[in-house]
Amino acid sequence: MTNRQLGVGVIGYGYWGPNLVRNFSNGISTHVVSICDLDPGKLATSQRLYPGVTTTSDFHDLLTNPAIDAVAIATPTRTHYDLALAALTAGKHVFVEKPLAPTADQVRRLIDEANRRNLILMVDHTFLYTPAVQKIRELIHTGELGEIYYYDSIRSSLGLFQSDVNVIWDLAVHDISIINYILKEKPISVSATASCHVDGSPENMAHITLFFDSKCVAHVSVNWLSPIKVRQTFIGGSRKMIVYDDVEPTEKIKVYDKGIILNPSSENAHQLKIGYRAGDMWAPHISTTEALQTEIEHFADCVMSNKVPISSAASGLEIVEILEAASRSITEQGRPVRLGQPIAFRKSA
Repeated sequence: MTNRQLGVGVIGYGYWGPNLVRNFSNGISTHVVSICDLDPGKLATSQRLYPGVTTTSDFHDLLTNPAIDAVAIATPTRTHYDLALAALTAGKHVFVEKPLAPTADQVRRLIDEANRRNLILMVDHTFLYTPAVQKIRELIHTGELGEIYYYDSIRSSLGLFQSDVNVIWDLAVHDISIINYILKEKPISVSATASCHVDGSPENMAHITLFFDSKCVAHVSVNWLSPIKVRQTFIGGSRKMIVYDDVEPTEKIKVYDKGIILNPSSENAHQLKIGYRAGDMWAPHISTTEALQTEIEHFADCVMSNKVPISSAASGLEIVEILEAASRSITEQGRPVRLGQPIAFRKSA
């Protein structure tokens, strides 16, 4: 593909779709050709904001439009597979809101189709493109934190209740994608419990534990019934520790030079004497660049250069496999579910 702008069609103008349209419209390497939604009112709103963009209620119009190189999908999770497969079959590159598809088998079929047609299939794990998460990954991979002992996260708010997925597929998917991206190892098993407090709706709160071959353990707590919005993560290492608060407007990351020192007791070699180390705290400078804009430019670059995205379909498959395992664990009241053989850590995306 030449260096011309990437023509994009967006399917879904509900909760997340307007953000995609705004960023694809403002992108250096992209422009929006058409917007598709079943709601005439939403299409009318989009046309007022973007008068140069065509609108349609039939997504096939996007697939047959030669000006559209790529399709972005921001629809309910249950529709992701059929829409993505149709777009790939039509020869379009595809950008899909998380999760990539409702099942791992469906993700594998999408990957096969994308590979067969040499098309980019990318999942929208926006947090991987935030300057804060990028910085945390750098601190971990350069050894600044030492050996990673734990990842503890709370992600809660009042709503937005989903009808087709539970809270782990809506909120925990963010932390699972972050964990897979920033750590140097992949989880080997998962345990999860969840509760539903609204009859006829999916589980609205859950607690997930990810186990690793090392000493590391990750806990993720998610909740749709919290009185306040919380997006807080604690990462503990043998050398330093991090507090990451995504709601914090300025100092999103704080690095603490704190920890423990273990020394054998002089009286008894089998006993450990625990000391405590308390050094300085520093807050690294974090760029204010919008993550979604960075992600969309990355998508366009991958399409034009035929590069593997950071949030590739293969990484999306790993996330869905973990979500499926967590869902199975929930049905068995928290029994740990073994994941497939961990994929060897790669430095490149």
